[in-house]
Amino acid sequence: MKPRLLVVDDDETLCAYFSAILTSADYEVETASTGEAAAEQLRSKRYDVLLTDLAMSGMDGLALAKIAAEIHPTMPVIVVTGAGDLRTAVESMRAGVSDFIVKPVDADVLVHQVGRAARQGALEQRVVDLESELRRVNERHGMLGESGRMKQVRSLIDRVSRSDVNVLITGESGTGKELAARAIHDASPRESGPFVALNCAAIPATLIESELFGHVKGAFTDARKDRDGLLVQAQGGTLFLDELGEMPLEMQPKLLRALQERRVRPVGGASEKPFDARIVTATNRDLEDEVEAGNFREDLLYRVDVVRLELPPLRARGRDVLLLAQHFLGKYEHLGQQTISRLSPAAASALLHYDWPGNVRELENCMERAMALARDEEIALEDLPRKVREYERDRVSVDDDDDDELLTLDQLEARYIRKVMKVVEGNKSKAARVLGLDRRSLYRRLEKYEVEAT
Repeated sequence: MKPRLLVVDDDETLCAYFSAILTSADYEVETASTGEAAAEQLRSKRYDVLLTDLAMSGMDGLALAKIAAEIHPTMPVIVVTGAGDLRTAVESMRAGVSDFIVKPVDADVLVHQVGRAARQGALEQRVVDLESELRRVNERHGMLGESGRMKQVRSLIDRVSRSDVNVLITGESGTGKELAARAIHDASPRESGPFVALNCAAIPATLIESELFGHVKGAFTDARKDRDGLLVQAQGGTLFLDELGEMPLEMQPKLLRALQERRVRPVGGASEKPFDARIVTATNRDLEDEVEAGNFREDLLYRVDVVRLELPPLRARGRDVLLLAQHFLGKYEHLGQQTISRLSPAAASALLHYDWPGNVRELENCMERAMALARDEEIALEDLPRKVREYERDRVSVDDDDDDELLTLDQLEARYIRKVMKVVEGNKSKAARVLGLDRRSLYRRLEKYEVEAT
C-alpha cells in the first residue's frame, strides 16, 4: 500500500505544489487548509506522515504537531518553516516534530525527507505492533517470560491445546502449574466450557471419591441430595487435578477406570454417568520415583502422561525475574503511598542473584512486601527481604589444570555433574538446585552419563 500523507498549509498554491510533488513520488496525499481541519482528519484517519506549515492563521503547526503526537504517537511530523533558525528547530522538536524543512522547499529535499520519515514511522509502528502482539500472547497464556525455556513452554501450550490429549504438567512448587493448565484450556476449543480445578492434597482421602465422582442422596451422613462430581461438572471443559502425586493409592484405580471408560459411578449410585472433560494434571513430585516406591500406579501414570509439560524453575529463567518483578509492581501499585514504577539497580541485581526456591510465588510475595515498605519512587535494596539481600548462591567449581585437554560438551557436562554430586554428597535435590535443573532432568542426565550418587 502507498504511504498516506496529510499536507497542511493555508497557502493553497503551496499546498497544491507539495501535493503534486509527493503524488508523483508515489504517495497517497490528502490536504487540509487549516490546523483545525487537519486535527479533525487526524482523528478520523490514520496517516503515515504529517507535513504541515508552521505559521498558519488559527492553529499553527506546533499546536497541530502536539495534537498529532497525542492521536498517533508513532506518526512522524515534518514542519515547513520560513525561519530556519535554531529556536524554531528546538521548539519544533519539543513539540514532537521529527524533522523540519526550510522554505523555499526544494522538490528533491522534500521527497527525500518525507521518505525518510515514512520509513522511520513504519519501523516505530512495527515495534509497537510487535510489543502489542507480545502482550497479547503473554496475556492469553498469563505466563510472562522471554527466556528460551518459557518460549518453549508457550509453544508447547499452543500445540497441545489444539487436541484433547491428557497433559501432565511438572515443576517445582510455585512455578505456575495451574496457570499453565488454564492457558491450555483458554487456547483450546473447550475455552467456552468450564475450567474446574481440584487440589488432591487439600481434600481428605475419605471425601476425594465424592468430589470426583459425585454422590446420591443418602450415600453417607451429610449426603442430603444428589450431587455431580467434578468430572461431570467439567462437562465440555477441562478438569485440572493438581498435586496428583498426593492422591491416595486406593483411589487411583477408580480414577484410572473412569478415565478409560469416560464414565463415573456416583458414590452410592446404581448407574454410571458419562462425562466429556479434558484431563490436565500436575505434580511437583517425580512420579517415576513414586511408581518405583509403590506410591503411584504405573498404568495411571501412562494414562495421564500423554504429553508432558515441564515448567522451569525461576532460577533457570534468567532475566525473566525482572520482567515478572515489573509485572508485580503494576499488580500491587495500590499498596504503596506513591507511584512506584521501577527497581533500583541494586534491588534488580539482588533479585537476579537470589535462587528463588519458592519460584514465581515467592517472587510475587517479595514484591508485594517491597511495595508496602517502599518510601521512594523505586524499590530499593533495603525494601527486599533480608534473605534476598544477603543471599549467597551455591557454587561448585570444577578446576581443570590441563589446558591441552579438549572435551566435548557432553564430556564437560558429565564431569561437572559428577563433581556436583560428590560435593553435595549424593543429595539429588541440592544437586538439582546447584545445576538449575528439575529433578526429572537431573535423573535423565545421571542415567545418560552413568553417574552414581556417592
